[in-house]
Amino acid sequence: MTDTPKPDDELAGTEQPFVSHLIELRDRLVRASIAVAIAFGVLAIFPGPSALYDLLAAPLVAQLPKGSTLIATNVISPFLVPLKITLMAAFMAALPIVLYQVWAFVAPGLYSHEKKLVLPLVFSSTLLFFVGVAFCYFFVFGQVFKFIQSFAPKSITAAPDIEAYLSFVMSMFIAFGAAFEVPVIVVMLARMGLVTVEKLREFRGYFIVVAFVIAAIITPPDVVSQLALAIPMCILYEVGVFAAGYFIRYSKAPDEPDASK
Repeated sequence: MTDTPKPDDELAGTEQPFVSHLIELRDRLVRASIAVAIAFGVLAIFPGPSALYDLLAAPLVAQLPKGSTLIATNVISPFLVPLKITLMAAFMAALPIVLYQVWAFVAPGLYSHEKKLVLPLVFSSTLLFFVGVAFCYFFVFGQVFKFIQSFAPKSITAAPDIEAYLSFVMSMFIAFGAAFEVPVIVVMLARMGLVTVEKLREFRGYFIVVAFVIAAIITPPDVVSQLALAIPMCILYEVGVFAAGYFIRYSKAPDEPDASK
């Protein structure tokens, strides 16, 4: 016996066959891939893979001794590494379109009050990730490389490998981009009812400890990068707690009790 949908259920009658969902998912993935491919083609022409790598390596090169450069220990590294950076930059450039495709795929299955929450979270999570990456590139890299080079003995000539540098940059970008998602995670936990806003306020002291532990684990063993990651996480946690109360009230269903207290 099948359940009869409630008369006031706004999603009643909108169900589609499983095959239709697979076809739509395929179409969304194709469109997202095309967006990344177009961005890759544009970046490959201008400014070009080599220029992108020079831009990415600029914070490190600026701190190296005069005349020092990065080296390639693998024969094909000078070709593959710039291409990888171009692909990374293309994905980031096309990220708004990729996330829109994700939103367009899941939106039909959401209630109107849920859509009020998802769309702002998609936008804010994208913006915060970009802010985290920019903060890492423009501030953290320069301070970290300067700090590291100040401890280098005079008898050592620094010549970092380009593949090792790319791996380091990718891990740092992901770490800072993910760390700047703290407000989004806090809002989602509160909105899903897993924790109340009051409990989040009480957990503030514990989160400060957690933030410094995470920073010590995922950043290089220097105090500059650890502080540069932990302090913004603590600040963003406060932003998330403040935003959680607002979003809970804004996105709740008409008959849902207020859980923002």
